[in-house]
Amino acid sequence: MSSSQLQAEALIKNMRDVASDAQIKRSFWRYAIPSITAMLVSGLYQIIDGIFVGHYVGVQGLAAINMAWPITFVVSGLGIMIGMGGGTLISMKRGEQDQTSAQQALNASFFLMVVLAILSATGLLLWGAELLRVQGGEGVIFNLGFDYVNIFAYGTVATIMAAAIPMLVRNDESPNVATALMIFGALLNIVLDYVFIGLWQWKLEGAALATIIAQLLVSIIGIIYFLSKHSSLKINESLIKVNPLMMSTIISLGISSLVMYLYTSFVFALHNRLFMQYGTSTTVGAFAIVGYIMTLYYLVAEGIAEGMQPPVSYYFGAQQFENIKKMLLLSIKVTVIAGVGFIVILNVMPNLMISLFTSDNAELITEAKNGIHLHLFAMFLDGIIVLASVYFMAIGKGGKALAISVGNMFIQLPFLYFLPQWLGVDGIWLALPLSNIALFVIVAPLVWHDIKQREQESLVMPCQQPS
Repeated sequence: MSSSQLQAEALIKNMRDVASDAQIKRSFWRYAIPSITAMLVSGLYQIIDGIFVGHYVGVQGLAAINMAWPITFVVSGLGIMIGMGGGTLISMKRGEQDQTSAQQALNASFFLMVVLAILSATGLLLWGAELLRVQGGEGVIFNLGFDYVNIFAYGTVATIMAAAIPMLVRNDESPNVATALMIFGALLNIVLDYVFIGLWQWKLEGAALATIIAQLLVSIIGIIYFLSKHSSLKINESLIKVNPLMMSTIISLGISSLVMYLYTSFVFALHNRLFMQYGTSTTVGAFAIVGYIMTLYYLVAEGIAEGMQPPVSYYFGAQQFENIKKMLLLSIKVTVIAGVGFIVILNVMPNLMISLFTSDNAELITEAKNGIHLHLFAMFLDGIIVLASVYFMAIGKGGKALAISVGNMFIQLPFLYFLPQWLGVDGIWLALPLSNIALFVIVAPLVWHDIKQREQESLVMPCQQPS
């Protein structure tokens, strides 16, 4: 058979496997809605802490929790790495109709959770205090922040499992169960925050305890799910037979997500240090408020990206490249619309969001408004960068995903070095959006080239029919 005939047959088969726009939308929203909901709910752990601390502890409490947050956020990032890497591998193996390897991926994910929990607990106990001091923490702010970090050091296994397990549940074809887990945890955290911070006045120790207890119960329920008849993958005696290759694959696929968390933690910590140097504790408190607001959109964008991941990984395993393109373009569209809409609302009604965290500190409110206008105007580009990183991870290109995440971290450094010297506090606020613009100019062509490459492959490679 001639090469032209082979190409024609491949094209015909590929056309049979191409999903309609309606099918792509149904598949996207089936995963995206639960994923966005789950991410927003998971983000409420930090945001709710900030709301209660802002109202019951004050500006020093906001500054302290903003210095503690980059430290504990890394622990959450370890869980996200396992969840994204393990979930991606599970979906890819399902697309290849390889249930045995999917089970091995689940086993390796749980083993990694325990090992990384032990390592991260050790790290927090040894260096937690120094990491607060590096950010400029001292006096009351240091003491409050240390109370928060110290509680988290003893609850790292709950933090990692609560981040990873819902993603594994979602990739086990149970996105609604994963969402319900996250909602339960967030609601419990609200109740416990009110009791521990509002009623019992435990300040940041109460905030940390509320979060850890909620995460622990989410983890326990998630484990029960994998022991039940409702899951296709199981926690059973095979758990002791961990495949080292699976662990390395999970890490390589999910490490870009961890780097994104490391990047966020590093940038927040550096901002805290610079705001203490060029401003005051009130400026750090304002940055905490702006950071919480920015986190709301970031969680939506990450939810869209994580909702895109299971079908894209499945399509990649089944070699349905046209469906990958459709899913990616739809995800980009939704991410941009959400980001632009969020920016408009924030600039029209900034007081609405700021009032969640403070209502009687005029200086804090003024500084937070300035941060919203300067820091968040290119926020939707951050969403596209997250989406690009998860896209490459979903198709097994962990190296490119990692490069984007590392680039996102380092591209900000020159902006944060020079702009404060020229513009003072305003220069610190502007560093993030300007670096996002610069990185987008690099990342957008990279993604576009990969899409075009997939289109060429779809013309010459026979496609596998999904089950």
